[in-house]
Amino acid sequence: MNPLSILGFLVASILSCTACNKDTVPGDSGSNIHSTGSKMKIKIGTKVFTVTLYDNASSKAFKNLLPITVNMMELNSNEKYVDLPGELPTAAANPGTIEAGDLMLYGSSTFVLFYKTFSTSYAYTKLGRIDDIAGLAAALGSGNVLVTYELE
Repeated sequence: MNPLSILGFLVASILSCTACNKDTVPGDSGSNIHSTGSKMKIKIGTKVFTVTLYDNASSKAFKNLLPITVNMMELNSNEKYVDLPGELPTAAANPGTIEAGDLMLYGSSTFVLFYKTFSTSYAYTKLGRIDDIAGLAAALGSGNVLVTYELE
């Protein structure tokens, strides 16, 4: 292939890139993670956060559990987690970087709310993302915390 053919191929690939869709989540590993426009509320004490859920089977199954109030356990000073009463469908992938405000599933039944950004080598299934994380870490505090999840 000559250099112009290679360049043409690369330009065509970039222009047709489905990962470049504006609804695609940054850092998406290709596991069909797009915003559904579905919203969920998280209540922590008096603070309320809005979440945009992703379009995947795991998020849809999670929505079927709502509303739910759970005691989330502290782990690694960067996340809160709870074991759900049953298993959800999974499409786990390593995101490389976890962002504060990510809601993910570890394994098929451990629901995780991340409140700090960091690199990871673990695989998760993405469920959604908090729209505005201002005050999230403060609301969650440093120990276990009672959190309510409900559809908007």
